[in-house]
Amino acid sequence: MEEERNSYRVNHLAQLESEAIYILRETAAQFERPALLFSGGKDSIVMAHLARKAFYPARLPFPLLHVDTGHNFPETLEYRDSFVEEIRADLKVALVQDSIDQGRVQEEKGPYASRNALQTVTLLDAIEDGQYDACLGGGRRDEEKARAKERFFSHRDDFGQWDPKNQRPELWNIFNGRKHHGEHFRVFPLSNWTEMDVWQYIKAENIPLPSLYFSHQRDVVHRQGAMLAISDVVIPQEGEEVEKNATVRFRTIGDMTCTGAVYSDASDMEAIIQEVATARQTERGTRADDKRSETAMEDRKKEGYF
Repeated sequence: MEEERNSYRVNHLAQLESEAIYILRETAAQFERPALLFSGGKDSIVMAHLARKAFYPARLPFPLLHVDTGHNFPETLEYRDSFVEEIRADLKVALVQDSIDQGRVQEEKGPYASRNALQTVTLLDAIEDGQYDACLGGGRRDEEKARAKERFFSHRDDFGQWDPKNQRPELWNIFNGRKHHGEHFRVFPLSNWTEMDVWQYIKAENIPLPSLYFSHQRDVVHRQGAMLAISDVVIPQEGEEVEKNATVRFRTIGDMTCTGAVYSDASDMEAIIQEVATARQTERGTRADDKRSETAMEDRKKEGYF
């Protein structure tokens, strides 16, 4: 029985890998200037790994595009730079701070301020500046209800906006990348993957990850249903519960002001897989930005967010 389960797992991952590689190659074939959105999180890392396989032995035929809020975890940036150097990729970094300095966006004020929502303008500006006609993302349909509405090839209008009610059909793996001037596509090769699939693939392929994904000790503050790492941009407020040296890890990685940790002793890949198998909350359930409203993610996607 165990042998049958292992065989199914291997075949299942091989099928997902084949589908993702096909979509990556289809993107490179249909678009003139694609880019791969790279956050330093596990999904974008898997995407870059798949892209290396898709175009081996050549280098990646498109750059990695990172939208840096200025409030990233240091571990994420260290990993990003070493990873890019290892695979010899072309890294483009768009800074939210530049958008603030140029008056393109206004920084939030107050103790719970976050730059996460400001990424949309920075991303759209970077797409226009780079003239990218397709942006590959690591979004999966199991992450959040708004993402469950996405197609593999997700059309964006000339304002970068997404219309979930006006998406193109995708039959028999036929993808329609036709667009008008100024429009672009977001492409999601991992759409049919689950969080468990991602972790099992990382284990099978022995892909290194940022240390944040594994159990470690960190000072945290409990804020609005999330457990945030205390830092120079996450400062405990009066009345908030602070926990010293909590044993935690992160299921998803993003801006420090909204990326919540979870209690965990999982210090290796096998332990993480076991933990994910028994989790009752999705990984985005730890994100403070998704708790701002019932339709937080969908609203941001319609505005041009990832």
